[in-house]
Amino acid sequence: MQALAGLIRGWGRELGFQQLGFSDTELDKHETRLLDWLAKGYHGEMDYMQRHGTRRSRPAELHPGTVRVISARMDYLPEAAYDIHKLLEDSDKGAVSRYALGRDYHKLMRKRLQTLAHRIEEYAGPFGYRVFVDSAPVLEKALAEKAGLGWIGKHSNVINKNAGSWFFLGEIFTDLPLPLDSIADNHCGDCSACLDVCPTQAIVAPYTVDARRCISYLTIEFHGSIPVELRGLMGNRVYGCDDCQLVCPWNRFARSSEETDFNPRHGLDAPQLIELFQWTEEQFSKRLEGSPIRRIGHATWLRNIAVALGNAGGSKEVVKTLKIHAEHPSEVVREHVEWAMQRHTRNM
Repeated sequence: MQALAGLIRGWGRELGFQQLGFSDTELDKHETRLLDWLAKGYHGEMDYMQRHGTRRSRPAELHPGTVRVISARMDYLPEAAYDIHKLLEDSDKGAVSRYALGRDYHKLMRKRLQTLAHRIEEYAGPFGYRVFVDSAPVLEKALAEKAGLGWIGKHSNVINKNAGSWFFLGEIFTDLPLPLDSIADNHCGDCSACLDVCPTQAIVAPYTVDARRCISYLTIEFHGSIPVELRGLMGNRVYGCDDCQLVCPWNRFARSSEETDFNPRHGLDAPQLIELFQWTEEQFSKRLEGSPIRRIGHATWLRNIAVALGNAGGSKEVVKTLKIHAEHPSEVVREHVEWAMQRHTRNM
């Protein structure tokens, strides 16, 4: 098993993963934290977080026979993307989370992990396994921490002391008794940068995020009416939010991804809000084919952009653009368009 573990790490690097690690399936402490988080309602309308009971925190219940989890990380920060700091200061442009600028990572990572599993099978013979990339109830961050890939930071993302936090995670659940890696040490110390910078103060305590206030949740997972008191705080963020990662001092060690599929497409690294708002549903579907953004649907996309336009610099062109969807079939879109228009007409 020790020799096999070394081969797996090498094969993983050949497949484009920056690091692999091995953990057991004991997640008792994380299960307690998860249940407490759910009890407080911090998951918002993400019912799937509680729908599967303990299968999320007990890998062997999700995939019987699992005794080890192979966790893998892959860097995604695109080298050629527009400077995110400048972008957030330009209210006429829309800010898209860096992970979503290119093609959807799910298929890419799942295919690579499946290839890795086949290589293991060719070497060691048939074995029990199942591949996951954000595709089932898995506590991937807890498993990554146990596998030594990094520690869970105060913003709830996994941080690696040599690579920051701009990376995706994926797993192979297996019945192979691979040697265990050491759990990663926590190096957040007394730093509170991520808590302080959060636009909506969604990080309500170290290591605890109230999704109901989180811009990533509001623009991706939530499809209803965004609380009015949070809209002005969202700025020009139309899909996700990277602020807590941008301010993290460990990300000075982050490296750009070598995966060309993660490079920006259709100018999404610095798009003009007015142009985005004029995309028809057909254009939305075609231009975002293969993108994780497509999953939120055209109406939610318009809702998000309407909020950003409401926070944009006042101009007759912005108001004219907003009127395009003033009679949109979606009540949610109409409501956010009206809010944005009122923001501008009051100041004109």
